[in-house]
Amino acid sequence: MPFMDLDQFIASLKSGKTPPEGCSLPLQALWWSENGNWEAAHGLSQDAKNSDGDWVHGYLHRVEGDEGNAGYWYSRSGKPFPEVSLEDEWRAMVVALLG
Repeated sequence: MPFMDLDQFIASLKSGKTPPEGCSLPLQALWWSENGNWEAAHGLSQDAKNSDGDWVHGYLHRVEGDEGNAGYWYSRSGKPFPEVSLEDEWRAMVVALLG
């Protein structure tokens, strides 16, 4: 994936109809989630089949209010259940996944 920072990723939410080319499945899931397509985001997080996908999967269940299911996916990812807002978590996840 070409170098991209958080601000560029956020800008792509407004300028594009699909996630930026070369984004990982977990990043694509976060992109779709922020664009209001929870179902697409959920499917992509499951398709990732790795700890980053599990992390995003946990976040998505937190978004829908299912903390029990979210906790399971955070545990699978090796990440603690967050104590920050959904917005702060989304930003932190994007930064981490962009590398």
